[in-house]
Amino acid sequence: MHNWQAQIGIVAGLIGLSGFLPYILTTLQGKTRPNRATWWIWGILGVIQAVSYYYSGANNTIWVPIFYGVCHIVTAILSLKYGEGGWNKLDRVCLFGVGISLLLWWFLNAPFIALIVALVIDFFAALPTMFKSYYAPEQESCFSWSVFLLANALNLVALENWSFELVAYPLYLFASTLTISTILYYNQFKKIIVIYRKRKNSKNCRNKNIYD
Repeated sequence: MHNWQAQIGIVAGLIGLSGFLPYILTTLQGKTRPNRATWWIWGILGVIQAVSYYYSGANNTIWVPIFYGVCHIVTAILSLKYGEGGWNKLDRVCLFGVGISLLLWWFLNAPFIALIVALVIDFFAALPTMFKSYYAPEQESCFSWSVFLLANALNLVALENWSFELVAYPLYLFASTLTISTILYYNQFKKIIVIYRKRKNSKNCRNKNIYD
């Protein structure tokens, strides 16, 4: 185990933790509205993922899952008052899947299988937030998701080896946060283009009036 990788793993965890601070703050201010189903499923899954990932052999990269698990639970609790959305059919299926992953772990004594099942469920649980990031980007914190992306990128660097058991979880976290961050920045870019075009059209209209 390389010392510098262990240190990067801790830094990645602390950066991930810091990303939740503005997210929680903007949630308390009513600017960010976390999806209740997504965050409750993420909260439960976060605990499962952190424990199963640890028993799958993770060392340097365990800090991000631990901090995420705690913060997911906190955000889930806040979503009861400040969030949006209920429990649709997909949400209930995801919750059922959480139970399946626990049963697989319990009866097969296979934490890695439980981790993979949890990651699949996590993806489906993330879909409402991905859709909301596209259709209502103002309800998500672009800064927080960028910080999460940075933390997950660093966590890949902290991997002690690139076996499938160790790389699956941090690679999934990187891919999911990259997707949400890209959607949010795409909407920000579209907004800038719209404002630029409006200003350009307004300027052209003023110039036309002057010459007329």
